[in-house]
Order: sequence, then structure tokens, then C-alpha cells
Amino acid sequence: MSRVIVVTSGKGGVGKTTSSAAIGMGLAQAGHPTVIIDFDIGLRNLDLVMGCERRVVYDFVNVINGEANLNQALIKDKRCDNLYVLPASQTRDKDALSREGVAEVLAQLKTRFDFILCDSPAGIEHGAMMALYFADEAIVATNPEISSVRDSDRILGMLQSRSRRAEQALEPVKEHLLLCRYNPGRVDSGEMLSLKDVEEILAIPLLGVIPESPAVLKASNAGTPVILDTESDAGQAYQDTVARLLGEARPLRFTQAPKGWLKRLFGG
Repeated sequence: MSRVIVVTSGKGGVGKTTSSAAIGMGLAQAGHPTVIIDFDIGLRNLDLVMGCERRVVYDFVNVINGEANLNQALIKDKRCDNLYVLPASQTRDKDALSREGVAEVLAQLKTRFDFILCDSPAGIEHGAMMALYFADEAIVATNPEISSVRDSDRILGMLQSRSRRAEQALEPVKEHLLLCRYNPGRVDSGEMLSLKDVEEILAIPLLGVIPESPAVLKASNAGTPVILDTESDAGQAYQDTVARLLGEARPLRFTQAPKGWLKRLFGG
């Protein structure tokens, strides 16, 4: 049975698209046919992060409007046979997404894919609400700062009241917390909220902690999901996150600042 998972947040720039690309690649590498849908109509970025921007011919809105079929719009990843991208349109308005049209596309995707990741735009406008409406699960990405966490709490309220599952009194959307850009040294100096602080405020199960890392920007600029950088701390953290999403128990890493000679070694 397909799992429809929205990657969402209240605030922009917290790492949703980076996380969608990394988690989608990790699931596909684990043997699960996976598709990532870009819901950010007008401002698409997923194709850049995935390195397939020059291969976009048809998009999500073309499929909804009957201007192309799904097979024409899906872009197969060059690195992994199990992974596909459904890009957003850069020339349409977010209102081009109709509930009936999105439902029909998702119904077709469910016949082909184990995982359907919906890369949501930030906030609570039409595109974001459309992305979360059909979700079975939600990965709520946030940064360890109060404005980001507060906005994520607002998104949790939307998941619990505005999703299809809430509307039809079904089992609630399964919620996961993904804490991105975490720097334990800055936490210790009081510049960031701690993991414990974020968990207490949002009160949803923790899926993963992604450290603040130059590898993320480097991978994005190269059009490569950072999970493929297996030597980097961020890549390893996303590998742990995917394993937990698939039901494996893994200890948290990268949540403590280096101590003593390790701190000196890493430039503390």
C-alpha cells in the first residue's frame, strides 16, 4: 500500500526541498519505488536540487489539465531506477491545483509507487494546503529557532483540522519531526533552541536531526541529494532518518558538541 507523505513547514528556507530529495533518494535506494512531487507552483526548486531541471518538458499542472499524461511528465532519476520526480510549473498560479485534479494524479501514482513524497511550499496558502490535504503522514521540518518552531506548530494544527483524514474523521495523519540545521555548539552557547526544547514545544515523534553542514549547500548546488554524500554528517543523518521512516531503530547522532581535544580538532 502506498504511503503519501507531505514534507511541510510553516516557515520558508528550513530545508523541506533538501529533505524531500534526500529522503526520496534514500527510500528509492532501499528498493522502494518512490516519486517526489513538487507542489511549489510558480517557484519550483526540486528539479534543481535533483539535477534534472533541463529535462523538464511537462509538469504537474499539465497533467491535471490534460495537456500531457503522467508518464510524459514523470522524470526518471539518472542515479536510481526506483526514483522519479514530478516537477511543478513555473508559469502557472498556485490556484491551478484543483482538489479533483490532484486526487486523480495521486490515484494514478499509487498504482506504481510505494512512497509518494509531496514537497510542500512554506506557509498555509493554497499550494501548501493542497499538499497536506491528501497526506497519510507528515514530516514537519523545522529549524531550532522560535519563529520556525512556532510556525511548525501552526502547521500541526492544520494537519489535525484541514487534512482529508480530519475532514472524513479517519485515523489522524501520522506526524514526524525533522529538526534541520542543528548545531549543538550554538545550542550550548544559547544561540539556538535545544532538541529537548523543540520536542517539548511540538510534542510529536522525532524522526531525525540533520546537522548544520556545508555539505548541504554543496550538494544542492551540484544538483545531487545530500544523502549520496555518505562521508558527510548531513548525508549520514539523512540515512538514519530514512532507516527510521522504514521502521528501523537507530540512535541519534550529531546532537552533542565535540568535547575536549575533539573540540580543538574540529575548530571549537
